[in-house]
Amino acid sequence: MVEDISLYSLCLLFANSFLAATILPFGSEATFIGLLSLGLNPWLCLWTASIGNTLGGMTNYFIGRLGKIEWAHKYLHISADTLTRYQHKLRHQSAWIAFFCFMPIIGDPLALALGFIRANLLITVSAMFLGKFVRYLALSMPFI
Repeated sequence: MVEDISLYSLCLLFANSFLAATILPFGSEATFIGLLSLGLNPWLCLWTASIGNTLGGMTNYFIGRLGKIEWAHKYLHISADTLTRYQHKLRHQSAWIAFFCFMPIIGDPLALALGFIRANLLITVSAMFLGKFVRYLALSMPFI
């Protein structure tokens, strides 16, 4: 029975962390800390929340990849030269940008932007996971 509750709790944490990293406006921290307070394994919660949150962030990345450069020119009236210049600058900073995708409010647009500029997938997912893992690790320190 206890194992069933733990499994359901981890599934809830994964889903909550995933959805919190998409464009839906809510966080996963309360669920994460609540489950730690109930005595669930902190390392299992840490990995579950980090993976779920990263996959949610990567969903935003892939939504951004659906965007077309022509749309920015057509609808936002940004010149092709300006777009190319920003794409080049942002690609060189993509690891730092992805790392900070854990931040409230700006994290989701950052992930979308990384997809839009076609940032390197491996660098993006690695840096994004690291940032989200560090955030959840900081939240779990009182329980470890």
